[in-house]
Amino acid sequence: MSKTKQITPDHLFESSWEVCNKVGGIYTVLSTRAKTLQTLFPDRIIFIGPDLWKESDNPDFTESKTLLKAWKKQAIENEDLNVRVGRWNIPGKPIVVLVDFHSYYEIKNTFYFQMWKKFGVDSIAAYGDYDESCMFAYAVGLVIESLYHHLRLSGKNVVAHLNEWMLGMAALYLRDRIPAIATVFTTHATSIGRSICGNNKLLYDNLLNYHGDQMARELNMEAKHSLEKQTAWHVDCFTTVSELTANECCHLLEKCPDIVTPNGFDSHFVPSGDNYHSKRKTARETLIRVASQLIGESIPDDALLVAISGRYEYKNKGIDVFIEAMNHVRLAHPRKPIVAFILVPAWINGARTDLQNRLRKEKLVLSPLPNPYYTHDLNFPEDDKICRYLHYMDFTNQKAYPVKLLFVPSYLNGNDGIFNLSYYDLLIGLDLTVFPSYYEPWGYTPLESIAFGIPTITSNLAGFGLWAKSEGAGGNGWKQGLIIVKRTDTNYFEVAEEIKESIIAYSGLSPEEVQSIQEAAQALSLKADWSYFIEYYLKAYTIALENKEKRIKYEN
Repeated sequence: MSKTKQITPDHLFESSWEVCNKVGGIYTVLSTRAKTLQTLFPDRIIFIGPDLWKESDNPDFTESKTLLKAWKKQAIENEDLNVRVGRWNIPGKPIVVLVDFHSYYEIKNTFYFQMWKKFGVDSIAAYGDYDESCMFAYAVGLVIESLYHHLRLSGKNVVAHLNEWMLGMAALYLRDRIPAIATVFTTHATSIGRSICGNNKLLYDNLLNYHGDQMARELNMEAKHSLEKQTAWHVDCFTTVSELTANECCHLLEKCPDIVTPNGFDSHFVPSGDNYHSKRKTARETLIRVASQLIGESIPDDALLVAISGRYEYKNKGIDVFIEAMNHVRLAHPRKPIVAFILVPAWINGARTDLQNRLRKEKLVLSPLPNPYYTHDLNFPEDDKICRYLHYMDFTNQKAYPVKLLFVPSYLNGNDGIFNLSYYDLLIGLDLTVFPSYYEPWGYTPLESIAFGIPTITSNLAGFGLWAKSEGAGGNGWKQGLIIVKRTDTNYFEVAEEIKESIIAYSGLSPEEVQSIQEAAQALSLKADWSYFIEYYLKAYTIALENKEKRIKYEN
């Protein structure tokens, strides 16, 4: 990083669709970074999220009657802002404002026209979640504008950090209405790059030949791409999370990021000492018990427990390769029993009642349940890609094979009806994780895994994998707790075979070797702690504030 003198913000606003709303990896980015920001800017960092919990309490949010009391009264009574103020229930307990945006749909077309006229954002072909995201972003802009005036921040160094295309309209609104606020926009993955991959087009071999606007028209992504591109061009600091995605931005958005802000992790999320071992024991017992009752077979305590997790992006996250690799392992007839879990939320009706009934029994029932490879009732399992591939592979957990594979299609929030443990409280019980991503701008799941001392396999097409490689990891077998497989547009089966060999090799290690590898994994994760990576964000704030000053001088 350059030696540019750092400018410290007096006040920070940050917003994402995933503030107090656990959907994907951005929640992890913000929630693990919040404590570091709160330490640096105590109660001068305000997060803004969507108020989506109308019929039940939001477990992430504790409402306060005193925080920003005067502003809230003014906002509700005089500005028609429907807001709640409180604390985000994460380490650091930062201030958070939740805003209800649904009343703004009536001005949607007028707002879109203004954004077209002022910034060239083409919303005419919008569909799906575009309107919902943009109306939330509009509400975020109103909240920041209102707080800026109420807190009398004029003349101070104020930064608004907006995440992903969904908050692009907020960045543009602030640029128009309050140019004195420095704006930072982070794309965690370009919408058009993700779409190219999701439509089974070759991204990496053809990247230099793709034109983002043309591909957006071809893939019916014009509105999202237009919003993301124009936001990148009009903010004071444009960032992304890895060099991999920075290259993608340069070609598809025709705008290179001002700085790469890699995603860190807060080691305080990981239990230590006796608590670690206790949680690991509970997790292993739970995983093995559920698998045993589902397939009707006793699984030994020393079975190798392997998993993949993340969003249901079948190709992009490498779920297809994971299943293929586990089939290769199965056909290799490993000496040690292996249970593989696909921890990927899908469209479900809820927990399987037949499995719940079995789990209430103390004794193991030695006969498989129907469809003994998924733990929750899926809507239309015959159309589910994972189920279809498992069925195609005849991966129905027969006793003859030492490898079992279970699909867990529920969010692991501690109340799923089967495991009733959070994702982290199950992750800690695994032996290995596998994340052979094809499209992964960063890759929180492998970082979380090694932070919990669980060795992992990632890929060179994940930003985290490239970062780990730059730290000297991934090139010496399992010794550093991490293996980085080389993925291309076309080497699917070679990757599956390499993963198989790595799993077989790990299953044959001694307890002493395993412990050494687990310790190496945790040591690597500490290099990605937010205490180190926060410097990139402080640099981004400085860039934004410097560019804001230049912009104002030029415009005046």
